[in-house]
Amino acid sequence: MTEPAVTARAFFEKARGGQLTAIRCGSCGELAMPPKELCPNCHAHQWQPVALTGDGTIASFTVIRVAPRAHAADVPYAVAVVRLKEGVSVLGRIVDIPLEKLAIGLAVRFRPLIGKDLTTSVGFGPT
Repeated sequence: MTEPAVTARAFFEKARGGQLTAIRCGSCGELAMPPKELCPNCHAHQWQPVALTGDGTIASFTVIRVAPRAHAADVPYAVAVVRLKEGVSVLGRIVDIPLEKLAIGLAVRFRPLIGKDLTTSVGFGPT
């Protein structure tokens, strides 16, 4: 088995620096968010990393009012599926947008979220 083009660790390291990265299949051109071993379209293992702009629109969202213990102090907050302009979707937390302003189709931009424990997660805020 060969090493994946983009590991989860590499994905979050790049995200921490402000860059979202996807992978493109060298066989069929399918674009996917990492990490994946095989292309879901053609089952090839020929991934190449691709930098994404981080711009997209909200495709779906939910407001979390009862959160897991680790995020209980953050409620209420929103999590959304964002369709990036390159065509892939990614789940992320919405920041700096009032909950009452959230809507399907709202334009957002990627923002790295760095926790107190220095872990990085995907966030989206206003453009």
